[in-house]
Amino acid sequence: MTNSAGPLSGVRIVEMDGIGPVPLAAMLLADLGCEIVRIARAPNSGQAWDDVGGSVLHRNRKHVHLDLKSPADRDRAMALIDQADAVIEGFRPGVMERLGLGPEVCLERNPRLVFARMTGWGQVGPLAPRAGHDINYIAITGALHAMGSPDSPPIPPLNLVGDYGGGAMFAIVGMLSAIISARATGVGQVVDVAMTDGAAALTAMFHAFTSSGMWKDERGVNLLDGSKPFYRCYACADGGHVAVGPLEPHFFAQLLKGLEIAPDRFVQYDPAGWPEMGAVFAEIFLTRSRDQWDEVFRDTDACVSPVLSFSEAADHPHNRDRATLVSEEGVTQPAPAPRFSQTVTGIDAERRGLLSIDDALGRWGG
Repeated sequence: MTNSAGPLSGVRIVEMDGIGPVPLAAMLLADLGCEIVRIARAPNSGQAWDDVGGSVLHRNRKHVHLDLKSPADRDRAMALIDQADAVIEGFRPGVMERLGLGPEVCLERNPRLVFARMTGWGQVGPLAPRAGHDINYIAITGALHAMGSPDSPPIPPLNLVGDYGGGAMFAIVGMLSAIISARATGVGQVVDVAMTDGAAALTAMFHAFTSSGMWKDERGVNLLDGSKPFYRCYACADGGHVAVGPLEPHFFAQLLKGLEIAPDRFVQYDPAGWPEMGAVFAEIFLTRSRDQWDEVFRDTDACVSPVLSFSEAADHPHNRDRATLVSEEGVTQPAPAPRFSQTVTGIDAERRGLLSIDDALGRWGG
């Protein structure tokens, strides 16, 4: 028998409304079954930043409107935190303390509480009080330096590495680890989630490669940075692109077969042949459309894939078969991930919407 409530059913979290990685972390936790109440300010005349998360990032959880500068509303927020397993916030260091809702006060009242603080620079360090965004956080970790071609400035990888990889994902790991610890010991704690720390952790393999001589601390000369002709994207006849990545020799052989190149023409890991290899690959890929190349390679292990736009991704056969992207309230969005054999996750419009603070407290027995 499966459980339809999600594997984290029964975990209560108070989310302090914000932008960046906090709403994504809360969305993923809510998808997994956490009961989350988001504390938000009342909308300010339809300003663009009032509801950045919308129906996607704010799915699967209710919210309440509170003015945390009001003593009465602050007391209501504290009453909710008293009943929670965790709080997650993404303000600059000191903001929650100035509001009277800092971790010392909250943990004194609720000793089992996990207080997760997500910032770019962390709670301590010379940059802790400074502003920044994803591009700044990954800049000081070495990650940004490695991205792009050697003859141009580094290329920002959207906000996937700092905000989401180094921030949201490490916040989830930290929160769940501390919740498990609190349930075992009865003692909560503060989780200091710095996007710089998380993004740096994501570079572990490259530090290992560097120490063994397999990686140069330069842009555009390494195995996975697009400098090798068998690990990059190529333009096609219709203006589309394919992603090519057969790192292993037996997969590389299948790439040559699909391109109708003699199997002995190129030695994969001979740098002397790479300029010619790249030029030949580029010329051949320009002879067919992206989707025609997809047909050629779809049932092979050549590691060739069509580069799809966000709007195209939902219609890819693999994504469609797995329902990787779904439409809810007319909005295409990623389905909850990962998947579980004994618990069912999903998107439930009934779990989203405005609550009164009294209703929120009533749900949690406050």
